Amino acid sequence: MEGKKNILTYEGLRKYEDELHELKVNKRQEVAQKIKEAREQGDLSENAEYDAAKDEQRDIEARIEELEKILKNAEVIVEDEVDLDKINIGCQVKILDMEYKEELEYKIVGSTEANSLKGKISNESPVGKALIGCKVGDVVDVETQVGILQYKVLEIQRSN
Repeated sequence: MEGKKNILTYEGLRKYEDELHELKVNKRQEVAQKIKEAREQGDLSENAEYDAAKDEQRDIEARIEELEKILKNAEVIVEDEVDLDKINIGCQVKILDMEYKEELEYKIVGSTEANSLKGKISNESPVGKALIGCKVGDVVDVETQVGILQYKVLEIQRSN
């Protein structure tokens, strides 16, 4: 992961920076306080609160390390400068599923930010990869585990 660039939108960058700040400033202190209180209870060998607090501390430190790696290798896409003639990272796209005649809307983001439940698909996903570079009116075949799906690009716009 060290050499790989993490492509982020400005919104994604802010989200990760905010989470990192929250973990470093607030969560670390909360856990340190829990550990201190658990230590004051005496014997640590059978102290469930102490063990739980140490586990939480380990999880927080691991997440901090992960976020620092993501941010260190971040390449931020300036969405206002995205070319709207063709699909690229940072675009909001509306596509038509040719089989089910269903309109779908996605924001194309880097893999670090992808969250299909929020309509954010990765540029590395089968659909994202197939859509990159397409223009309005293009029909694209996407090879997936369930077979080949066809989508028609209806609209490309800046994400808000």
